[in-house]
Amino acid sequence: MGRPREFDDTEAVRAAMETFWTRGYEATSTAELCASTGLGRGSLYNAFGGKHQLYLTSLRKYSEIGFGGQLATLRQPKPARQRLRELMLWVIDTDLDDPTRRGCMAINAAIDAAGRDEAVARAAKRQFDKLEGALREVIEEGQRDGEFRTDRDALRLARTVQSAYYGLRVLTRVSTDRTALLDIVEGTLAGLE
Repeated sequence: MGRPREFDDTEAVRAAMETFWTRGYEATSTAELCASTGLGRGSLYNAFGGKHQLYLTSLRKYSEIGFGGQLATLRQPKPARQRLRELMLWVIDTDLDDPTRRGCMAINAAIDAAGRDEAVARAAKRQFDKLEGALREVIEEGQRDGEFRTDRDALRLARTVQSAYYGLRVLTRVSTDRTALLDIVEGTLAGLE
């Protein structure tokens, strides 16, 4: 009979997620993962199957945390336009306030490894698809309530908002021009009316 685990899987995954998010998959060494999680190399591999599997697990954890926050914003009992605006303002504020300028881990994964790793591409796409679906629901509500135009399909409008949202996540890594970022928010919302 093997020894029982003496660590918290959830905390280890969260620590690994922070490390991958800050450094990226390729730049994160197993030694750094051991240091951030507090696990020895053997424990890390026994618990998670190695760096790649831990990265995928970290992406799932990031998606759970991130999508939970996005969904909470999008499901508030407020007008649809206001909820979409608050989501995009949250991105600007969160990303500009982050001194490490990590941006979105799912986007980082899509850019960093997804082109070479089908499992990472699927994980990033799952996150993107969930947000697209939630945005579509909000836009459909806005169309029913007369806030948004009805001459365009809600899915297409959701994809426009999603593109702006993820564009903001990338731009905030290199730009601190809040006025320019707010122009993107307002321009995107104006396109829905």
